[in-house]
Amino acid sequence: MEYIMALWNPWRGCHKYSEGCKYCYIHKGDNKRGIDTNVIVKTADFYAPIAKNKKGEYKIKAGQIVYLCFSTDFLIEEADEWRTECWDMMRERSDLTFIFLTKRIERFTQCIPDNWNDGYENVVVGCTVENHSMAEYRLSIFNNLPIKHKNIICQPLIEQIDISRYLDDVELVVVGGESDHNGRPLNYDWVLSVREQCQIKNTHFQFRQCGTHFIKDGKEYTLHVRELSNQAKKANINF
Repeated sequence: MEYIMALWNPWRGCHKYSEGCKYCYIHKGDNKRGIDTNVIVKTADFYAPIAKNKKGEYKIKAGQIVYLCFSTDFLIEEADEWRTECWDMMRERSDLTFIFLTKRIERFTQCIPDNWNDGYENVVVGCTVENHSMAEYRLSIFNNLPIKHKNIICQPLIEQIDISRYLDDVELVVVGGESDHNGRPLNYDWVLSVREQCQIKNTHFQFRQCGTHFIKDGKEYTLHVRELSNQAKKANINF
């Protein structure tokens, strides 16, 4: 089944938050353009989900997957005063599926609306982890939150992790390496380890991209950005 996807960035800007942010592509791109990523501002796309055309129809058609805040963090503190309107729009557009990722999962209960209850059916929350300490800290919180659809995003994965105890209510685990000339290497053994953990729990697994520096069978390879996703796809290990 082919899904149509849309992007929704109601604000832009972010702060580096943990080790996984060290070579953040958003910060790198902004730096080249002379933009201060640490300034968080609303965008012209704030009301995109409920924007309508001249016929009075929603511009984002029903049935689409909407990637929310993929260039920032939906739970970032500076957006607290704007987030309620976003929840309202997601609730209005129950015909869309919204996905957001966060490194700030400890803020989740402070950021949800009063009518959240056990979660919105059309909202998927992805908790991002990059190493053992962040996996233990964030997933121990994530595991107990009232969310209908949970994903774990291990990208960039910078060391071996064991997330097996946190997979019971998780629908998908994504693994990927770091994309940067100075990036920390991704070891294929770590990828296979997470995959095996998912297989045991019957949790969907996706290997999304290799790292610029990729270790397989004890040998390190240096890959171009354009190769990262293709090489992961060629591994054919999605589950």
